[in-house]
Amino acid sequence: MRFTEHELTAALTGAAKSVLAAQDKSVRKGRRSVDEAWDALTQYERFQLLDGLGDQVLPVLVALPDVEVQTGTRPTFTTEQVTATVEEKVGDDVGRLRRAVLVKARVMLVQVALANVPPRSDPDALTVPDHL
Repeated sequence: MRFTEHELTAALTGAAKSVLAAQDKSVRKGRRSVDEAWDALTQYERFQLLDGLGDQVLPVLVALPDVEVQTGTRPTFTTEQVTATVEEKVGDDVGRLRRAVLVKARVMLVQVALANVPPRSDPDALTVPDHL
């Protein structure tokens, strides 16, 4: 699947916020929102979180099969397509049990990332300002 840089960034950020929500006790207890917790992170902390997730999510997103995406909609993939792509990327150098856990976790992470991809915009609607 050919994602734009903006779509990949939005997908990875959405996955990172999901992981942050699971890790941050104040978010889990409802004392603050995920966006507030995200804003409270330093740039380096955000980088560390995005870098760790990028190695897991981005190769899978890039390797997903090509699908037609209508303007105004998000790309959709079946669980089987995502699982097959994740299994290709995990490799065989881990044990059977660890591999099963890695595949399930990454499938869920990729599905969260895909849910955060913004709807595809119309490429013909690109407007260039007159001053350029």
